[in-house]
Amino acid sequence: MNSIAKRLLKSVKRGQAVWLRSSSAQSGEQHLRKLVLGIETSCDDTGAAVVDDAGNVLGEALHCQKQVHLQAGGIIPVVAQQLHRENIEQVVKEALSVSGVSVRELAAIATTVKPGLALSLEVGLQYSLTLVNKYQKPFIPIHHMEAHALTIRLTHHLEFPFLVLLLSGGHCILAVAQGVSDFLLLGQSIDIAPGDMLDKVARRLSLRKHPECHSMAGGKAIEHLAQTGNRQQYTFRLPLQQYRNCDFSFSGLQNLVNNTIIQKEKEEGIQEGEILSCVKDIAAAVQHAVALHIIQRTYRAMLFCIKNSILSSRNATLVVSGGVASNQYIRKGLQTLADANDFAFLCPPPRLCTDNGVMIAWNGIERLRAGLGVLHSTDGIRYEPKAPLGIDISKRVEEYSIKVPKLRKKIQW
Repeated sequence: MNSIAKRLLKSVKRGQAVWLRSSSAQSGEQHLRKLVLGIETSCDDTGAAVVDDAGNVLGEALHCQKQVHLQAGGIIPVVAQQLHRENIEQVVKEALSVSGVSVRELAAIATTVKPGLALSLEVGLQYSLTLVNKYQKPFIPIHHMEAHALTIRLTHHLEFPFLVLLLSGGHCILAVAQGVSDFLLLGQSIDIAPGDMLDKVARRLSLRKHPECHSMAGGKAIEHLAQTGNRQQYTFRLPLQQYRNCDFSFSGLQNLVNNTIIQKEKEEGIQEGEILSCVKDIAAAVQHAVALHIIQRTYRAMLFCIKNSILSSRNATLVVSGGVASNQYIRKGLQTLADANDFAFLCPPPRLCTDNGVMIAWNGIERLRAGLGVLHSTDGIRYEPKAPLGIDISKRVEEYSIKVPKLRKKIQW
């Protein structure tokens, strides 16, 4: 491990890690319920939670690595893995302790096995299998994106089917949730995810040096500065305009933004790493372009689902989840789009939009109820860094060639 990684690990041990705990334990009836322990280590957060089959979160714990990776300018997989190893036992013990539940009382243990960072997934799977084998409990392997998609059914009474948009630092997916483990994939990012792109733009703008943003993650810094910026000062061409599908692309947009930054640095006579005077306007324009691209593809997905009777026009719902879903500008645009098309609009609370153990435990409950993917033998179980979600019908969407009306008629910020 390099010297930077070692220094980062030392900084964590000095107390930079962030812990979250909660409990809504309903004592007295716990022994009558099915309880699932969920464990999440797909990226840079170590999460665990105990949830019962009535949807009560009995206890949870989360070890957040954000501050460590913020220092490095991005996630270092070997550092993430080491931090998972150092903290997973304590996180699981904390969740169990707060819930007042012992491992022996669990109906099953659910764990993220796909997709994600290989080194991170490995830690969660190995630890979970140790518990499964020691206590002879059923094991439920969880698809990380399925868990994000179904979290809304923990917080709201929502029946299948519904349209779901998953936005994060690692994913951008449009799908129809038809049932537990039953998804139709309408479109996804063909290169990088929106959160990743916003983080890279923030790094290129050196926003950690900005007095208002030194402790913020990249995407959050962009959102913060955009609030007082003028998005109309810059116009970035939206990606994939010639393709009538529901796929996303953010790398080309990032290149356009980088070129603008380089040009402005030349005009202002400053070097890379210094703060541009127009940084707020660039942040606002970037955020607006990302929002429009996401909204435009989502609009096509709505029209496709209604025209093909995949969703009913009388009670259709758009669910938005993932870390980028907490961006209020993007969320407001999607809310307006949903309202204009008579879709209900639902988002999990912000703390459940980012990676956490609760969503994994809840997905375990959903699968336990449905009798899907509950393993009594873990022979041959493996983690999968890359894994598709559901049945891919994106080609069918493109063949339908739906022209999306001008967004300015629908979206008013």
